[in-house]
Amino acid sequence: MNCYEELVARGLIAQVTNEQEIKEMINAGKATFYIGFDPTADSLHVGHFMALCLMKRLQMAGNKPIALIGGGTGMVGDPSGRTDMRQMMTEETIQHNCDCFKKQMSRFIDFSDGKALMVNNADWLLNLNYVELLREVGSCFSVNNMLRAECYKQRMEKGLSFLEFNYMIMQSYDFYMLYQKYGCNMQFGGDDQWSNMLGGTELIRRKLGKDAHAMTITLLLNSEGKKMGKTQAGALWLDPKKTSPFDFYQYWRNVDDADVLKCLRLLTFLPLEQIDEMDKWEGSQLNRAKEILAYELTDLVHGKEEAEKAQTAARALFGGQGSLENMPGFSLSEDDFTDGKIDILAILHKSGLAASRSEARRNVEQGGVSVNGVQLKDIKAFFGKEAFAGEGMIIKRGKKNFMRVTLEE
Repeated sequence: MNCYEELVARGLIAQVTNEQEIKEMINAGKATFYIGFDPTADSLHVGHFMALCLMKRLQMAGNKPIALIGGGTGMVGDPSGRTDMRQMMTEETIQHNCDCFKKQMSRFIDFSDGKALMVNNADWLLNLNYVELLREVGSCFSVNNMLRAECYKQRMEKGLSFLEFNYMIMQSYDFYMLYQKYGCNMQFGGDDQWSNMLGGTELIRRKLGKDAHAMTITLLLNSEGKKMGKTQAGALWLDPKKTSPFDFYQYWRNVDDADVLKCLRLLTFLPLEQIDEMDKWEGSQLNRAKEILAYELTDLVHGKEEAEKAQTAARALFGGQGSLENMPGFSLSEDDFTDGKIDILAILHKSGLAASRSEARRNVEQGGVSVNGVQLKDIKAFFGKEAFAGEGMIIKRGKKNFMRVTLEE
């Protein structure tokens, strides 16, 4: 199966502007394509992870990726999928986030010997002359057409700032500049970016002539990625300091039965034939499929060693096999004890399982906390230092949050 056909079979393709030509270019390894990443945080999350996997697939087929960091567009903020305006960031914050992105992206994309590029749209957007932009680019856009775009329509009732209204023009200008500077002939993005990407394709054709070959393709990147990337605690980050490898593993180990095969197709590099065989699995076999999913994705993001540790810890915790050594842990110090004892609310708060003592109290009262596998409902329960000896105390909050609490040596 060729590269493009595999993307279709995995359920990634949503819309394209010229399927036959796009298919031929991708399969021949002649696409120089870009995907944009706005640096709104200092870590990529699972929504970005889907895009990175796509870039890796295309690069493996001989195509050239361009990772476009939105140092310029990040100064404005994309209104797509938003009900309010994004928080404004300083240039220093944006640059810090860009540096963090580059380090994480290098795990997926080979930037050596010009095989891929990482560029920052701040290089051209921040130096633009406003009147020049209006004359050169603004004349190519119809306000009527822009207002019909879904990314703007959903914001009109609550209010759309003129700042955000310019985002489509800026993103379109990105493609125009990438086409001229780096020969970028194709752009990829999530299905919520369709209007912005069409704007870029049209701008190239209007400025450089109808023969300019600029292709647009959208995938189920952002909509699926954003949904998968959100947990009850917030975003599922790729930075191990924000989401530990164990928590990352556990998130995928606990996906719904209905989603496991979809995730395997969208996110892993396992052969489709192997995944199709899993389609026949039922009952307890689905748990094996979830283990495979969790291991493969943790390996991709954090490496084989961390994937092995996370799997070992999870099996020890849930299946009684192996050691608990590799599950997330927290060590209490002597100062955390009063008269040699510590209460359950303090343990939950200090370990990070609860944001505050009041939240910890609610968790306990609602029956959402267990200690060493036994549900605990007494908010006044306390424990001596001996309870944290050996492998420590296993605290569970909710269905998916665990912590091995030990005494600091």
